[in-house]
Amino acid sequence: MIRYALHCDLAHEFEAWFASSSDYDVQSARGLVQCPACGSSAVSKQIMAPAVAGTRKAAAPELAAKMQTMMMQAAREVRSHVEQNFEYVGDAFAREARDIHEGRSERREIYGEATPAEVRKLRDDGVPCAPLPPAPPEPEKLN
Repeated sequence: MIRYALHCDLAHEFEAWFASSSDYDVQSARGLVQCPACGSSAVSKQIMAPAVAGTRKAAAPELAAKMQTMMMQAAREVRSHVEQNFEYVGDAFAREARDIHEGRSERREIYGEATPAEVRKLRDDGVPCAPLPPAPPEPEKLN
């Protein structure tokens, strides 16, 4: 396995693991490597220092737990905002997004369901769309 530091054309930075360097190259060429923040497939490798055993200090468990809690809360708030302020169009999302983009339907904020192929086609055609974060479990339901 190999870990790469990556960034997209919108400057989002993230890491991803691949079976080999050629596995990254193949997936990237096919547009399968996508930014988890915006979904862009215009992703490239960043310069990385090699990982040397024993040189990294693990983050304190309390800090890691706090960061996880903050990220889950942010995802919860984003999802809640979308659900309260956008129109749910179900599995008609790709068609509705395209109609709005092309002026065949009134401009409004929507969310719904789309297959990965539909999302790729929307992006290829310049229709703006982004994945909605999954609903994280409520804190009281965590182990």
